[in-house]
Amino acid sequence: MAVAPLLKHWRTTFERVEKFVSPTYFTDCNLRGRLFGDSCPVTLSSFLTPERLPYEEAVQQDFSPAQVGDSFGPTWWTCWFRVELVIPEAWVGQEVHLCWESDGESLVWRDGEPVQGLTKEGEKTSYVLTDKLGEGDPRSLTLYVEVACNGLLGAGKGSMIAAPDPEKMFHLSQAKLAVFHRDVHKLLVDLELLLGVAKAQQLEWVKSHYPGLHARLQEFACRGQFVPVGGTWVEMDGNLPSGESMVRQFLQGQNFFLQEFGKMCSEFWLPDTFGYSAQLPQIMRGCGIKRFLTQKLSWNLVNSFPHHTFFWEGLDGSRVLVHFPPGDSYGMQGSVEEVLKTVTNNRDKGRTNHSGFLFGFGDGGGGPTQTMLDRLKRLGNTDGLPRVQLSSPGQLFTALERDSVQLCTWVGELFLELHNGTYTTHAQLKKRNRECEQILHDVELLSSLALARSAQFLYPAAQLQHLWRLLLLNQFHDVLTGSCIQLVAEDALSYYEDIRSHGSMLLSAAAAALCAGEPGPEGLLIFNTLPWKRTEVLALPKPGGAHSLALVTVPSVGYAPAPTPTSPQPLLTQQPVFVVQETDGSVTLDNGIIRVRLDPTGCVTSLVLVASGREAIAEGAVGNQFVLFDDVPLYWDAWDVMDYHLETRKPVRGQAGTLAVGAEGGLRGSAWFLLQISPSSRLSQEVVLDIGCPYVRFHTEVHWHEAHKFLKVEFPARIRSPWATYEIQFGHLQRPTHYNTSWDWARYEVWAHRWIDLSECDFGLALLNNCKYGTSVRGNVLSLSLLRAPKAPDVTADMGRHEFTYALMPHKGSFQEAGVIHAAYNLNFPLLALPASGPAPATTWSAFSVSSPAVVLETIKQAEKSHQHRTLVLRLYEAYGSHVDCWLHTSLPVQEAILCDLLEQRDPTGHLSLRDNRLKLTFSPFQVRSLLLVLQPPPN
Repeated sequence: MAVAPLLKHWRTTFERVEKFVSPTYFTDCNLRGRLFGDSCPVTLSSFLTPERLPYEEAVQQDFSPAQVGDSFGPTWWTCWFRVELVIPEAWVGQEVHLCWESDGESLVWRDGEPVQGLTKEGEKTSYVLTDKLGEGDPRSLTLYVEVACNGLLGAGKGSMIAAPDPEKMFHLSQAKLAVFHRDVHKLLVDLELLLGVAKAQQLEWVKSHYPGLHARLQEFACRGQFVPVGGTWVEMDGNLPSGESMVRQFLQGQNFFLQEFGKMCSEFWLPDTFGYSAQLPQIMRGCGIKRFLTQKLSWNLVNSFPHHTFFWEGLDGSRVLVHFPPGDSYGMQGSVEEVLKTVTNNRDKGRTNHSGFLFGFGDGGGGPTQTMLDRLKRLGNTDGLPRVQLSSPGQLFTALERDSVQLCTWVGELFLELHNGTYTTHAQLKKRNRECEQILHDVELLSSLALARSAQFLYPAAQLQHLWRLLLLNQFHDVLTGSCIQLVAEDALSYYEDIRSHGSMLLSAAAAALCAGEPGPEGLLIFNTLPWKRTEVLALPKPGGAHSLALVTVPSVGYAPAPTPTSPQPLLTQQPVFVVQETDGSVTLDNGIIRVRLDPTGCVTSLVLVASGREAIAEGAVGNQFVLFDDVPLYWDAWDVMDYHLETRKPVRGQAGTLAVGAEGGLRGSAWFLLQISPSSRLSQEVVLDIGCPYVRFHTEVHWHEAHKFLKVEFPARIRSPWATYEIQFGHLQRPTHYNTSWDWARYEVWAHRWIDLSECDFGLALLNNCKYGTSVRGNVLSLSLLRAPKAPDVTADMGRHEFTYALMPHKGSFQEAGVIHAAYNLNFPLLALPASGPAPATTWSAFSVSSPAVVLETIKQAEKSHQHRTLVLRLYEAYGSHVDCWLHTSLPVQEAILCDLLEQRDPTGHLSLRDNRLKLTFSPFQVRSLLLVLQPPPN
């Protein structure tokens, strides 16, 4: 509105509030103290529980009398208050609130339904009982207030790098009824404005636990008052989930939105996450999303991101429109200063004239208050200020698209220059995540093959959906990253255990069904769930719990019978492993492909590629060097590791004489040693080399009891390159090994998935792992981050026993030609030895193979739609960064093949011709392609 009418409105408002506020009080504008008028007490009772009880159980408990000033706790408990109130008859015609202030986060329940959150930290300290009390309205009412004994971000002792206080007590400081003066509130909003001028799973929980609220949300969605955004199952981390997990986030999320609200999301809404993979644009586009909103880029520690509205081009060339609201917050409150900052801070002024303003208490889910809404309404048309319009995300992006001709394009990852400790914190969560991603991959694959070959097998669709949703829930951006409280970490580990135990049962059932009816002796079958032939050393179980080593060969996506004591032994065409311990205590392992030498303390002094004689370890240096750093961040303990930790590097020196020979050679050779990291932490490691294997493995066990320390392992390479390569979802990217610019320097700690590589034109060194994500390559030193020891918000984070494996692979030529990608898959997807339920097949069998090593068959599953229960989904991607034509061969009875998107929607022009059980596929660099294979009816 124009200024003159606005002043007239204020004058009228002054007159309307004169009966509440004497004009003398306006000298100090002390209006907040006059928002509430008459008040009266309420009757309180409470009970305390360490459990998280549902409402129906909680209200049946024994409540004891309570009063304002009471203490309750300790940390992580829950206090339920029964609030019995009687509204005075004299308040008829007035707005009445329950005023409530307590430590902790509170939820108001009315008539068995959750109605509003209350929190002092979010300044939401009253609940509107009625906006106008009527003559005949009931004046007696019983409410319940559920109070969690923790703050918005845990329960630290006044600092985000301080450990939680397990004995912290909480207090109730206010509980009363009061008349709310709406006119005073409006005047206060107006005066604030004048002063300024003068200067998602979440919905499934709602449906499950609060069905009444869920029904209301559905009604609001139909009327356009509730706008589903996000597109994913939860507000996931953008770095650590696998490519397939990211696809499932959208698949489960979009299908849920369609089922519950009648439409899918057209915007990917991810305000808070700790970085953004370069494959996200392709995954978004494959899931029907071309628009993306985020806010976290404003948290960059070193460099200000140069755009607020731009096109983001991913690893494969896919592009999405991104808006990064220039207000630099997802918790704005509608002040004039915030609105002005949104305009002045916009780095794309002139290219676009619109921007988003994210208001409400975004952290913790408090949402907007009436005050915020009133402020923004006042700002709708006020001279001298930007025009503010309440609109939907769709309206915002439509306006941005109209102005998009001149927008700039950002290519590659959106790297967040903060929270890089989350790549390592809570190592157990990350290990279980990797294991469960592998288990679900294998279960789906074997179940799909059993479905194709057996008329009796029922694909476990419901069980797999449940397990996937547990895994996706744990990929929330404060869970998988380790920046969660202890209770959440315990829940997450319990969910992982559910996935592992149920997944193992489903795996056995699928294997049994897949091989049912095949002739052959009793025994084990060896399954290969990867799309290439593998020959590996495997430890096979023997009666009595012992194991014996065997060299097995298993075809692509198939099985082979396990060798038995009476089976003819295969002719060894490769050099066996030799193990030699020298008089100085050093040990050499040699399999004819690589030769590794360990000094008496377990450090690698030499790693030679035998065929070329090329040394991989830098001259005068040692590899497998454990190093310890001081790790005290400036801001948030579990989240951050600062660059200055690099200045505190301290090599952990082992004692000579601890190195001993383990396996003495033949199929496998190994050596092991012990290392005392500190007086309270120790490490043991077995260094293993198998026949025919191009990499040496380091099986590691750590007992870790530290505070604010960071453990890494380093490998200085005899290689010079300005770039290192890191695996990401469905591909890889390069990052600098130097600190030329501030953008380079800000990447002192980065993330990767299963491998990193440092190469010259004809030689390189790859570092593989089975459960780690934090890494770096600085100069010629490859470093893998192993364990941290933060104390907030979880004082127990990373404490205890850990097991993990990493591997070192020198190679000739490029990492693509040398098979680094396949080797890393092999390390993460071991061959499966499963008992046959009855006679095991006597011959090998392969379901799928791919003609090009550049193309990875990543996923085989049943299609989501129930009417497609005889339809499989295959997901493949180009892994080398090349254009390639390839043939997909299958032995399954395929009736029809159609290209589809990541949501499994058919491409109308995507029919593929099947020739001699082969499909021809074409890929561009890092392209992800999905197929629907309709199976013929199985034989009866």
